[in-house]
Amino acid sequence: MRVSTSHLQQLAIFTTVLTGGGVGIMYYLMQKKFSTSDYHRLALQKLEACPAAMETIGAPPLKVYNIHLIDRHNRVDQNTAQMKIPVTGSKTGGYLYVFSVRDHDTNRWSLEQAVLKLREGQTINLLSQTAEHTQGLDAGHWH
Repeated sequence: MRVSTSHLQQLAIFTTVLTGGGVGIMYYLMQKKFSTSDYHRLALQKLEACPAAMETIGAPPLKVYNIHLIDRHNRVDQNTAQMKIPVTGSKTGGYLYVFSVRDHDTNRWSLEQAVLKLREGQTINLLSQTAEHTQGLDAGHWH
C-alpha cells in the first residue's frame, strides 16, 4: 500500500500540532499547579505583608510572573519547595527566593526562607524584614 507525499505531510503537520498543543497544555497545568500551591501563596503573602519591600518595587500593583521551569532554583518534592518567583512593581522588579517545608503531621507548608532580590542588587529578607546591598545571592545559600 502506497501513501502519497501529501498524506504524509498532512500526518506530519497534524502530529506536530497535536504534540505542540499537548506541550502547551502541560506547561499551563504545571504553572497553574505552582501558582495555586500553598508554598507559592505563602511566599506572596509574605511579600505583600512587607511594606518596605512593596514600596521598594513600587507595588501595588504587584505583578507575578510564571516561574522558569528549567531554573535550578525551582525544585519541589513531597516535603520541600524551593522557588524563584519573578515579580515586578511600577519601580523595579526582581526575584522572590523562597524555601518552604511541609509538616508531616499537619500536611501544611511553612515558609522557612523568603528573600526578595532586586535587579539593582539589593536584597530584602522578608522574614526579618531587613534590607542590604549584595553582589548576588550565593546559590549554596539556598537548600
